Amino acid sequence: MDVEKLTDALREKMSAEQDKYRAWLVAQPPEEILNHTAEYTTREDILMAMDFIELTKAQVSALLDSPTPLADVYKNWSNMDFNLMDNITAAIEDRADTVIRQAEELRKAPIYMESYQYAYQHGEAEQHLASQRANIACRDAIVEAIDRHYHDNRLDTGAAVKEVVQQFGYERMFYVLANTVQAMEHESRMTQNNKAWARTVPVVFENGRRDMSYLITRSHPGLLDIFVRDARHEHLLRQPLKAADIKAEATHILERFQAAREPNSPSGTHYMVQVSPDFLARAGSKDTDRLMSMLPFQSLSLSTLEGQKGTYALILKDENRFQPLVLRRPSVRKKLQEKSAVPAAPSEPGKPKAKRKER
Repeated sequence: MDVEKLTDALREKMSAEQDKYRAWLVAQPPEEILNHTAEYTTREDILMAMDFIELTKAQVSALLDSPTPLADVYKNWSNMDFNLMDNITAAIEDRADTVIRQAEELRKAPIYMESYQYAYQHGEAEQHLASQRANIACRDAIVEAIDRHYHDNRLDTGAAVKEVVQQFGYERMFYVLANTVQAMEHESRMTQNNKAWARTVPVVFENGRRDMSYLITRSHPGLLDIFVRDARHEHLLRQPLKAADIKAEATHILERFQAAREPNSPSGTHYMVQVSPDFLARAGSKDTDRLMSMLPFQSLSLSTLEGQKGTYALILKDENRFQPLVLRRPSVRKKLQEKSAVPAAPSEPGKPKAKRKER
């Protein structure tokens, strides 16, 4: 008998042996079956390998002589000196590294602010597609964050926003949110404040149409509105105060002082106004000093009060509350610097420059 026929006979013998093993195995209790799952799977792999392995006639004959060639091969395989756990560990680490790399690529992908047609014509199709993939992933992250942090009729927006920002940053998150809010112009559950904000964010259209691929459609509009509002607020708190912000807070405090009809401190000796928590969250010591210098009160102090939340501006009840804000005048040096930065107008051809008068 030639080697090909001997090999076929070996395959049939090993298959029959596996059928008998399977029949025994399925008759066992579930726990016993679980104990033999690895052996069963490996025996199946051995049978698969028999379909393409090339053995010599002597090798095939040696295996055929055994009453249980499949069990013998499995036993030999299980005694081999290799560590399966090393391969499994390597697979786990490789998968984790792949996920980290893909997440980093999505996070670093810049927002592509042109249409696909433009990208294709300018050899930038890959940049467009990378940005598109990141937008879609960001959309999914927003939906998942809202679902994960909504419990007992309450959305923990702080945790939800932080989760998305850590993955994609504020810029892409706001881009995806603005595209969705713009598409919800007629949604009554989306506040006008959020709609007005979304209109300030430039969004790329494809062939004159809004890109629907990363619209957020699986989140409740009311919860999405809360998420957008609080995401904007969280971002605002990270921004440094501008001079206009400090002036606005000073104006607010002064107006509240002037609106009070009588001293409103617990002791009745002072007028008091709470300083905006958002202002304090953004303010440094220089910002607070600037605020204090704009308020025209000699007895002014900032303090916390026992039993009261927040920080308060306090003035004695005898202070004149109807003084104007103390606004800093632009320095002479700054004016001169600004003036010197403006280039002098060129003199007309043939006309001498005017000389400065001597005093």
